Amino acid sequence: MIIKKVFFIFLISFLWNTCDCGKILVVPLEGSHWINMDIMIKALHSHGHSITVVRTTKSWYIHKHRVYEIRGGSSTTFAGLQLEMFTAMYDLHGIICKMARSMFTDEDLMKRLNETKYDLVLTDPAWGAGIMLAHFLKIPLVYNVRWITSGEGHLAIAPSPPLKNVLFLFIWELQDRFLIDPQYQAVCTEFFGAEIRYRHLLQGADIWLMRVDFVFEFPRPTMPNVVYMGGFQCKPAKPLPPHLEDFVQSSGEHGVILMSMGTFVDEVPHDMTDQIAAAFAKLPQKVIWKHKGYRPTTLGNNTLLVDWMPQNDILGHPITRLFVAHGGTNGIQEAIYHGVPVVGIPLFFDQYDNLLRLKERGGAKILTLSTVDEDNFLNSVKEVLSDQSYRENMQRLSRLHRDQPIHTLDNAIFWIEFVMRHKGAAHLRSESYKMPLCTYNSLDVIIFVLAREGLFDYTKCCINSSL
Repeated sequence: MIIKKVFFIFLISFLWNTCDCGKILVVPLEGSHWINMDIMIKALHSHGHSITVVRTTKSWYIHKHRVYEIRGGSSTTFAGLQLEMFTAMYDLHGIICKMARSMFTDEDLMKRLNETKYDLVLTDPAWGAGIMLAHFLKIPLVYNVRWITSGEGHLAIAPSPPLKNVLFLFIWELQDRFLIDPQYQAVCTEFFGAEIRYRHLLQGADIWLMRVDFVFEFPRPTMPNVVYMGGFQCKPAKPLPPHLEDFVQSSGEHGVILMSMGTFVDEVPHDMTDQIAAAFAKLPQKVIWKHKGYRPTTLGNNTLLVDWMPQNDILGHPITRLFVAHGGTNGIQEAIYHGVPVVGIPLFFDQYDNLLRLKERGGAKILTLSTVDEDNFLNSVKEVLSDQSYRENMQRLSRLHRDQPIHTLDNAIFWIEFVMRHKGAAHLRSESYKMPLCTYNSLDVIIFVLAREGLFDYTKCCINSSL
């Protein structure tokens, strides 16, 4: 079957020490998610563990020159973008399900995996192949995760505004119930039986390693198997390459602005690119802009376009003044670590959510994608540059983030090794995810009490009327 040859290969690396090392099967995502996973894999490797990474032979996740076209500034534009993303999500999850079927029907491959006796599966649950593979192999499951559509938060303790939260929850539930879950459930039914529910597999991981912390995240109660490791990929800045250092130093007292729209998007629509470039040209600061493709006609002499840049090192440079970003978790965490204020232009997924948390802490200003033009972009940049409270708030968050008893990456490694030592962490996992919604929210108890009271009052009224 051709799909077997196309959709997966194994990259295997071994480091055997005299220590009690484990065998870890990693099923990652691509793009910025892989950046995080790669850091964790290397750390595990340095601890003597053998790592097997399952990936596709072909990248389907990152489209090299994908442009989301934006016409005008209407609210329907953003809705159209979200609809396009939902369609893409449906297609991508369908590909993952094909990959899973290919693996599960390959008897030689499954025999090899079983005979290797892995200690656990480490995966990002945004895609479900790793979740189902852990169940197939009957081994513990650990997540490296920022967010998933099924969520690990509870609606009752979600921050205000409640109406908007309920609306967004409804939208995500629709996506889960009708676009994502049915595809994975079909695979589960085919290979594990109809009694195995994909949603239960998804929420039944031994440990959730969350790529946020409560410096960034809103405080809320969580289960003991949820471990927060926000900013684990952050590190002190290294010296810049000579050509970048010369450009940065040429900014003098005005400093440097960094702009990047992340891994997914190399460029934005041409008209928006021209307006952003025109705004930058009016500033005294120098600008380093990660941008590919179309070269803006309004580009100023103060702006350097680059295909790639050492983002962490530029953010950590002492004269970096501002970060213009899409709101991805990696960039936001690095901005917090280095104390650099943000002007955010969120595109999709959790990006607005990330920027909103930073805005609430006084470290960011948010622009909506459909309304960005030269004037409001320039005014927003000037506001964040001139109002020192933005930088002071980010510096405060940086101090809080760094003031921890143990590095978050070391903490994550401890919990992964904990699961390997004890063959899971079921004692830390709540089984509430298996409860029906009405039982979980005590609706059955409420209905029973109300019905009992109603019946009592009705009987009392009948007796009184008969007298």
